[in-house]
Amino acid sequence: EPTAGSVEFMGRELTRLSHRELRRTRRHVQMVFQDPYASLDPRMSVGEAVAEPLRIHGIGTRAERRRQIAGLLELVGLRAGSADRYPHEFSGGQRQRVAIARAIALNPQLVVCDEPVTALDVSIQAQILNLLKDLQDTLGLSYLFIAHDLGVIRAISDRVAVMQSGRIVETGRTDEVFAQPAHPYTQALLAAVPVPNVAEMRKRRSLWKEVRTLRAFESCTAQHRRTVG
Repeated sequence: EPTAGSVEFMGRELTRLSHRELRRTRRHVQMVFQDPYASLDPRMSVGEAVAEPLRIHGIGTRAERRRQIAGLLELVGLRAGSADRYPHEFSGGQRQRVAIARAIALNPQLVVCDEPVTALDVSIQAQILNLLKDLQDTLGLSYLFIAHDLGVIRAISDRVAVMQSGRIVETGRTDEVFAQPAHPYTQALLAAVPVPNVAEMRKRRSLWKEVRTLRAFESCTAQHRRTVG
């Protein structure tokens, strides 16, 4: 049970739904996990993995699901014949494409992407980000994209929320937040991004140290409050 706050989707409070209602809602919300090596069952073929959400929700016959799987694999840049292969036969980027195919199989409205490119090489990261943007345009998807890499956030997001110690401290349009960050923590995050200018980096490093000192003070203060309370 949540200790505070609420989670609303399509006008409904998710934390109050019954198990049956929550299962129906999951058709509209899917997820792409951080590690493609861990998110796919090694004992299931790629076709079985992509078909799993369709099977669970009782969508289509076996033959219809096979045709849909072939189309999904091609949509994410893999061959339809890949359905009979197993995850260990693919590279990390290919596995993440399989995970994305599984996530869009139910034609969801929202896909939660939890650090989906962190475990990949930089060149592969760009390919996966371009794939996600293409799918967004083609299928009308919305993403909740979680990441620490500011370059990735800037490339994929329309709006951004900055979190510090589990709390949102700043929100806004991505271009506006990056151009004029209002919160000191956001300013420090952007200051930590390397630039080819020694003087500018020294200035940024000084700002980052100030914020780290402030965070340490806040942490000690919070600990003191808990101890006194």
